[in-house]
Amino acid sequence: MSEILTRRTLLGGLGCACCAGLVGAADARIPPASMVPLIKHGYRPTETDEKGLWQQYERVEQEIAGSNLLIRDKALTSYLGDIAGRVGGPAAKDLRVYLAQIPEFNAFMAPTGFMVVFTGLLTRMRDEAQLSGVIAHEAGHFLRRHHIRGWRDLRRKNDILSVAAMGAGVAGGAAGVYLGDAVQLAQMGTILSLFAYSRQLEAEADAMGLKLIAEAGYDPEAMPSTWQQLIEEIEASARMRKKRPNRGYSLFATHPAPQSRMVDLRASAQEVKGGSGESARGRERYLKAIGKYRQRLLDDQVKLNDPGASLYIVENLARDGWTGLLRFYEAEIWRLRGQKGDAERAAQGYAAAVALPDAPPEAWRNHGYAELKAGRREQGKAALGRYLAMAPKASDAAMVRYSLAQ
Repeated sequence: MSEILTRRTLLGGLGCACCAGLVGAADARIPPASMVPLIKHGYRPTETDEKGLWQQYERVEQEIAGSNLLIRDKALTSYLGDIAGRVGGPAAKDLRVYLAQIPEFNAFMAPTGFMVVFTGLLTRMRDEAQLSGVIAHEAGHFLRRHHIRGWRDLRRKNDILSVAAMGAGVAGGAAGVYLGDAVQLAQMGTILSLFAYSRQLEAEADAMGLKLIAEAGYDPEAMPSTWQQLIEEIEASARMRKKRPNRGYSLFATHPAPQSRMVDLRASAQEVKGGSGESARGRERYLKAIGKYRQRLLDDQVKLNDPGASLYIVENLARDGWTGLLRFYEAEIWRLRGQKGDAERAAQGYAAAVALPDAPPEAWRNHGYAELKAGRREQGKAALGRYLAMAPKASDAAMVRYSLAQ
């Protein structure tokens, strides 16, 4: 019976993929027009080492498909699959997308055509164009056969590795099975090497991705803007903690955040954009697709206890307009941090949230308690009453009714 993926295993083993996919820079920019897919629909490997690689990742996909970390919402996964279909190039029909509930910015592409997107990625995206850029970058790794190219490069550097050893590590990592120290070392080293692409391959995936989203009608500026947001998030997290930027964060696990890559992405975006006029951003479609999950996504992020990063994410999303939900989580960040003055900031945030028509029930509850604490009894009771009217079956409804009775 197959083992279930654990959160720790997925983060520690396969979760390094997108950090490899979004770090590093080529010594020379690769023009998107020069990128040609190396595979097409229905591709199957013919060489022995690539066949072995595919066999092992077919096992990995079976494990992932049975994971209790996956969000099994047909509408949402279908939406992600549709985007992959638009930006997946000639092999788009071969792509499969899984969504894992892990609040980290991450996604990874396997050599067999399946992709795993982490919910933390969806939390940060402002629109469909930004999401399409990440998916297209991952599709670029698949179309340019980066996995086998990376594996062969690794073999040239260390000829004692074999497909069998790699397979044991990858499959063992996916299943969460302890296979012994030697295989564990092979597992970690091999997986990291396979996903931590060279600068050349990363530049290819960037160029390929930009070409794909431009051809699909998305604004190619979405890719450099996503990269810029991530750099700013890391810096915001460090400032709040009064520390240097944390290079151990998954995004920058293998490389620093080079400004040179930003320069390359912006230059390439202008190149593929040309004079074609306005391109799609798809913000309304994106918000509709993630609508019922957005509160859960923000809740997962805020509970990571990284107030600097969380505050940056909320404020960045609010560049498209403040909502009651965003104001509520802005207030929650201050409340949970709990330092001097934060209670007052939180109270102001709850008041701002309930002034907007889409404030969640929890905003009314917390606003009510803040009003009671400030001595405004009637306003507090009214807010708590509004909460009970909006969420009569909430788990804390009885406690709130007791508070009103007192």
